[in-house]
Amino acid sequence: MYIGKVIGTVVATVKIPHLHGRKLLMVDQLDLEGGLTGNYDIAVDVAQAGVGDTVLVIDEGNGARQILGLKPGAVRAVIVGIVDEVDLADAGRVGLEPYSVSL
Repeated sequence: MYIGKVIGTVVATVKIPHLHGRKLLMVDQLDLEGGLTGNYDIAVDVAQAGVGDTVLVIDEGNGARQILGLKPGAVRAVIVGIVDEVDLADAGRVGLEPYSVSL
């Protein structure tokens, strides 16, 4: 699971049956500072996200298939939420306070 930024849409007029009617979005994984990493997935959207949204992505095939209710199926990543805020705390380093990242 990771937090990413929706950077585009994917249009496929011919798809396997279990993807019919599902929106596909390209998501770039974010680093801890909220910057793009260049690592991306094409994800099935079940959270009604759009380009520019910060999203929560499940990127493990079995979990993704469970969310979509598929027994077999060719799905690896699913957008499961839209992120409003991230609060980070560095418990391992003395003297640092938790901080927020505006995404």
